[in-house]
Amino acid sequence: MKILIIGNGWIGQRCKSAWSDAVISDKRIMSVGDVLALINEHHPDAILNAAGVVGRPNVDWCEDYQIETIQGNTILPILIAEACQQKNVYLLHIGTGCVYYGYSSDPKGWKESDFANPLAVYTKTKYAADLTLSALPNVGIGRIRMPTDYIPSPANLIDKLIRYSKVADVINSVTVLEDMIEVFRELLVRRAGGIFHVTNPGAISHREIIKMYEELVDPAHHNEWITEEELVTSGLAKKKRSNNILQSPNLEKLGIKMRPVHEAVRDTMEKYAKIKNSNI
Repeated sequence: MKILIIGNGWIGQRCKSAWSDAVISDKRIMSVGDVLALINEHHPDAILNAAGVVGRPNVDWCEDYQIETIQGNTILPILIAEACQQKNVYLLHIGTGCVYYGYSSDPKGWKESDFANPLAVYTKTKYAADLTLSALPNVGIGRIRMPTDYIPSPANLIDKLIRYSKVADVINSVTVLEDMIEVFRELLVRRAGGIFHVTNPGAISHREIIKMYEELVDPAHHNEWITEEELVTSGLAKKKRSNNILQSPNLEKLGIKMRPVHEAVRDTMEKYAKIKNSNI
């Protein structure tokens, strides 16, 4: 199987390093023709779209650059999907579980079939792509949440949490990258259609993650805990952040499993500690 990864950012590179039969492209895509040229060059059996706009240093950037965000998160996936439809190439698009704000009335969390309630420009543009691509055959959407990895990176949830002096005390679903890479591979091989919540079962709080960090990595670490509301009222964020819990019945239907969140995050933190300690 040959996989073409579009987007050579953090997640695209992590998937490329794990898949020996994958190639990655950082070509700027402006048209369907650009995607067709990539397909004709690489002849992939499937495409993983790991490209998109998240904003720098965070998603607040998207509030001021709406057009650029729409182009990267809504228009770009549609261009890729159109080319894939023409060539009968399976497309797995990386979506986000951040399209849900707040917690579902179902104690297990939001299902893939639940309509979302996006509030920010970033989440609105990502959800627009989900609604459009989910109408097409031969397309899968893998929604991830707060990606967490043992390799330090500015986009890694661990690194995000420890660099802030003030952290909101909230609970969420998260996606451990080691598990995500395996699930994405399985979806690509199966050419699975539909929306999939690629999150580790259960939920974990920021406080629990920081506690693991202080236990395993840096006992001297310290931060102040604030509420979700204080994040905005104190000026640390322009808009309310998405906090939610997701469940993954569509993965369960395929028999695809991920490790429970606390087990996966602790294993990740132990590996993260080894890398950090080796660099001291």
